[in-house]
Order: sequence, then C-alpha cells, then structure tokens
Amino acid sequence: MFKCNYKELSLSFNEFHGTEDRDLPEYGEFCLLELKDGTCTGGKWSPNGAGTGGKFVRGTADTVPLEEVSRWHSLDRYDLSNCLEDEEVDYINLGAETEDADSIILRDFKSFRDKDFPKSEQYCLLLMMNGDLSAGRWDQWPGEKKGTFIYAPALACHGMDEVWAWTALGSDEIFAQEMEWENEQKREEELNRNPSTDPDRFKYGTDIRVYYEKALEKLRKEYPWATLAQMKKKKPWEIVPLHGQYVFGQDCESWGKSKNIEEWKDGNTADEFIDFLCEYTKEAVKNSNPEEKFKFGLDIEVYLDKAYENVKKDYRWLEKGMLESRCQYAIRQVDGDWEFVEKYQNNQEYFVCDCGSAERFIEIAEYNYQRAALEANPVIDEYAVPFERVEIHGWYLERYIVYKLQTGDYKVSVQAGDRVTGAGREFFITPYCFEADTYEEFLNRYLEIVPGESFGLCREDLLPNTELKRFLGY
Repeated sequence: MFKCNYKELSLSFNEFHGTEDRDLPEYGEFCLLELKDGTCTGGKWSPNGAGTGGKFVRGTADTVPLEEVSRWHSLDRYDLSNCLEDEEVDYINLGAETEDADSIILRDFKSFRDKDFPKSEQYCLLLMMNGDLSAGRWDQWPGEKKGTFIYAPALACHGMDEVWAWTALGSDEIFAQEMEWENEQKREEELNRNPSTDPDRFKYGTDIRVYYEKALEKLRKEYPWATLAQMKKKKPWEIVPLHGQYVFGQDCESWGKSKNIEEWKDGNTADEFIDFLCEYTKEAVKNSNPEEKFKFGLDIEVYLDKAYENVKKDYRWLEKGMLESRCQYAIRQVDGDWEFVEKYQNNQEYFVCDCGSAERFIEIAEYNYQRAALEANPVIDEYAVPFERVEIHGWYLERYIVYKLQTGDYKVSVQAGDRVTGAGREFFITPYCFEADTYEEFLNRYLEIVPGESFGLCREDLLPNTELKRFLGY
C-alpha cells in the first residue's frame, strides 16, 4: 500500500500536446483531455481509418471527437509508484514544470477506504494500485455503495480493488443528465409527500384490492372460477402517487432506477377503471379454467405419462430414468389456485408453468423430455454443412451441423447471429424423415422441421450436397 497522503496530493500535468494531425497519441493510448470548453475528461485514442482525425473512446457509445479537444496529455507513459511510496510527497510533476508551461493541476483525491464514492455517471481520474494513471466513468450498482469505472466499449472496467484513489474530472452531458434525473426524483418525492385524490377516480378509496374485487364480481358472471390470483397473473395495477396526486399506475422499472410509473389514462372514473380491469385480466382468467386445465384430474403422473408416451414414439431410446434429474413437475396450490409447477433446487423451490389447458402443459413436459432424451444420447459423428454467406431476416448463418447419435438417430444444430449477438436452435430429425425411400423425399419431410426460410438452407442448397446425402445414409 502506498504511503503518501492522497488527501493532500496534487498532480501537475505539464506535457500537453496540441491536436494537429502530426501530434496525436499512439493508437489505444489513454489520455487526459482538455476540451475546448475548458473542462477535463479522459479517453483512449482511436484514429480514423483514413489516418487523419479520430476520437477518444471513454466507454460503450461514449466518445469525444477530436474536434472537441483542445489538447491531450498521456496517462499511459507514467508510473507513480516510487513517488506514492514516499509519505512526505504531496505534489507530483508529470513532466518538467517550466515558467511557460500551461499546466493543469488536479487534487481533491478520495478513496473507497474512507467510504467516499463518486456520483453516478461521474467521470474521474484514477490512481491505480499498481501506480498507473487511468480514468473512467463511475457505474454504481443498483441499491449498493459499490460499482466500477467503465473506460472502454463492451463495459470494460476497473474494479474498486484496482483503484487506490480517484478525483472527479469535469462534468459532461451524460453526468449532467444523471444529475438532472436525480433532481427530478427529489422534486417528485417532495410533490408526493401529500398527494391529492380525484374523488371521481377514487370514489372507492385508495386500496387497489377494492377495485380488483369489484372487477372480480363482474368477471365471475362469465367465468365463475375467477380468482384474484388469476387476475394478477397479468402485471398488476397499483394506486400510487405521481406528480403530487394518486393515480392508477404500473411500475415500469428501468434497471438500476427507481419507480417509473406508467399511468392509466383510458378513463376518468373509478367504474371505468373497473371495466378496464375486467378486459385487462379477462384472458388470464379465461386460461385458468380448472375444468380445461385439469381435465385429467389432479394426479400429475397422468399428465407426465401422456407426455412420456408421446415423446417415446420418436425418441425410442427414452427411459424414465433419464428424466429424474431434469424434469420434476407437480400440481400444487399457489395463492389458493391449483397450478402445474416445475420443481428445482432439490424440490425445495418451484415456478408456475403458465398454461391454460392440460394439452398445453403436456406440450411443455414433452419439450423438456425431448431435450433430456437428446442429452442422454451421445454424439458419435458430425458433418458441418458448407454454405456461402446466408442472411436470415437480418441475421447471418454461422453454423449448420448435422450430428449422428449413438443410437443411429440424427439431430441438427443451427446457429445465427448479427453484429452483437447470436442464438442457436437444435432439432431432432424424426424417424418419419428416414422412412423416405429417396434423399429427395427425405428433404421434403426434413424441411418441414427445419424450414429453409427460417433457418438458412433450402432444398436447392441441400439437394446437391452428396456428402450430406451419404452422411445421412442415402
């Protein structure tokens, strides 16, 4: 640990460079920047491909164009370890300090060890634990006095344990917006201390349960099995203060932010809101008919046996022992209603399977049984289907591989992506496909499972492929 007192420390930056093309940083060099508006920030130099101009990168979608920079000072060319190990040091020159040097002096360093934290989105100069200099934008974790300093794209960051001391640099648009948002929240909190109540809209009071119960009475005329729990399967409404008055609203919370209320504006009276609740929750109630949902009774094994027998027709190697660790289901009462649930974590926890009929639950179980069956059937050979550039609704085909399984069956894995993300799907090639006498007939059946317009390769792509034909046994 360094010995000097960071609270008394000042750094003098004396080796600034102009921004003319012949005097620019090295590619990727991190710099302290003085902008033309007089504020200071930091960033990693990224030149244009043409070799002239460029930008300083501060994070994901966070850059400073060269034309906004007055001058720059390298942060990468200094190691302050020796100076910081001297407890008498309180002033450090970066470069020679001369009479005509137009220096910038930074001070007021703080440390996490003193429970000091930057404000959200504040851009800071950093003294690193290894003696290096850096910079980054403080990204505070929601609800915690913890965070990281973002300094490059893809959220590359310096952790708190890497930073010895920090000091804030100049404000910028991102930080100013964050401060304005915080001020708005404070104003909103003040307005909502004593909210007013519209007597027409809230003639039944400000307890949301009363309005749900009145809507429930109406719904039961058409759906006698309706319950409050069924109604609240769809995102519930609340009565909350907004801009100084009570409203019917929903919390559309953004990650890391406080409540962002979406107000109901489709009417002006309490009875209009109750009618709205009936329409809003009707589908959830309709899909909770116990006579449809549990038409085979409340014994879960009846449903699971049906799913097992359906899957067994194609996945002929499937045995019930393959399902024990992956597919655990039950029928339980949740908030007073019977529900299909999937158990996990040693059967101590579960989540509700959202399905409105017995047939839909059986389909859910079948899908998981199919996945478990494929996991239990090892791959013994594979063939990567070659293809040229293939675009699929804005995504590009990355991988198309056919696998032969230990039982002699086949599956195919298709993967596609765009510039920033990707996804894959796996399909079992059913025995029905292989009952075809010819490769051409096989493709007709196969492309019903993996259609070319959805997954990249069509009949005209696969038919001429003699290697694939041979791999599939034709």
